[in-house]
Amino acid sequence: MYDATSLHEEFGGDRLPPGQRRTEEFPVLSKGATPSVDREAWTFEVWGAVDESLSLSFEAFTDLPSETQRQDFHCVTGWSRFDNEFTGVTFPTVMEAAGVRDEAVHVMFHAADGYTTNLPLADCARREVLFAWALDGDPLPADHGGPVRVVTPHRYAYKGAKWVTGVEFLTEPERGYWERRGYSNTANPWEEERYA
Repeated sequence: MYDATSLHEEFGGDRLPPGQRRTEEFPVLSKGATPSVDREAWTFEVWGAVDESLSLSFEAFTDLPSETQRQDFHCVTGWSRFDNEFTGVTFPTVMEAAGVRDEAVHVMFHAADGYTTNLPLADCARREVLFAWALDGDPLPADHGGPVRVVTPHRYAYKGAKWVTGVEFLTEPERGYWERRGYSNTANPWEEERYA
């Protein structure tokens, strides 16, 4: 298992970022109600500045090389949960499968409930950015984003779309749902980048 819990050292901070409190619970926060996403009907799309657009069923997606990682999870509302074991496909694996073009500079994640969130490509092209379908050895619960969600342990969790349905590679930066509503575009927990 890949242990990403020392990630904070790269950002020059303590494991628990400033302004956060540690919890053993896993609170559920979403922009609205939990959508009904049938795993058998779920499709993962990759498009934009790529050599090959992808459209993968859940079975095909989970057939991609995957791994389990131990990660910390930081919510912008002020809580952190340590030592989550997420299983899924790394962002670099998806990049390789699609063949990301040189002109791609930004990423937009799309979700089944219409949610979007963005990050610079450089912030996504990391092993720790994971398209996760399991948590602590069990299928990812629907209220936590199942069948598949993105996890971004080096950013606040709103950068990790729940119920993710696709990733768009952009040649110009765009802002996602919360970013257009005043949340930080960069979302670094160790700099407390909560709001713009």
